[in-house]
Amino acid sequence: MKLGDPSLDQVRIFLAVVEEGSFGGAARRMGRAVSAISYGIAQLEAQLSVTLFEREGSRKPVLTAAGSGLLPQARAIADEVDALLAKTRSLHAGLESELVLVIDVMVPGDITARVLRAFRGQFPTVALTLRVEGLGAVAQCLLDEDGGLAIGGPITADDPALERQAIGAIELIPVAAPDHPLAMRGIEPGESRKHLQLVLSDRSPRTQGQEFSVISPLTWRLGDLGAKHSLLKEGLGWGNMPRHMVADDLEAGALVELDLPERPGARYPLSALWRRDTRPGLATSWLIEAFAEALDPAVRP
Repeated sequence: MKLGDPSLDQVRIFLAVVEEGSFGGAARRMGRAVSAISYGIAQLEAQLSVTLFEREGSRKPVLTAAGSGLLPQARAIADEVDALLAKTRSLHAGLESELVLVIDVMVPGDITARVLRAFRGQFPTVALTLRVEGLGAVAQCLLDEDGGLAIGGPITADDPALERQAIGAIELIPVAAPDHPLAMRGIEPGESRKHLQLVLSDRSPRTQGQEFSVISPLTWRLGDLGAKHSLLKEGLGWGNMPRHMVADDLEAGALVELDLPERPGARYPLSALWRRDTRPGLATSWLIEAFAEALDPAVRP
């Protein structure tokens, strides 16, 4: 039996289908038509003379025994090529001429401002593009660019196309206006489900169908954390907020921290994120260290 020579693109299509769980998901991830993904898999199967996915009796592609056996080698090939590309870029890279920085909306604004002020003094020739996003949109924005750095939360940190380095955390707490019914002491379990919860929504489709610390079936979805903050102070609902963002409101009595039996507050880990096919340059590495140093006190509420 004479086997063909599969292309790297076919291998990446194979991995995308496996990681996304569908041909449609792979198509969205790679920015192609579903027919192109199907054709790529068919060509790879023809080159290898094996069937990689069971296509009958299941709405989603299921790996065959041959597909499962070849998956580790396919991942190793992609990883080696990514390492080769990253190494090549690092050989050509000195100081970045431009840099895209994506910041999670949960990162304290004063920390971002201090770090970027120091960055301008340290790297005045680097053109910086700053974006502020929430939830899955942080990773999506980073992946849509040719390179760059993101400071993102746990929702984006496990993307297979990204490398990450833990650098700190933010404390989230449930709050409401002082006259809100949930602001009273002795709240019974389940009471929070009876009241409107204000929830930060994802501008990207990456977390579609997923819920994060959502307790009440009554929700308003907002794409802007500042708008959520304003609505909370007006008594229009309750919701989780970064402690640093509502600290002055808590001290002034404009908001109160809720003592709910469900304990919906959480520690929100932050990571530096960059694409696997790149390596942080001088300016990017400096930013990672600067944010890690600045965020360290925020790890401890």
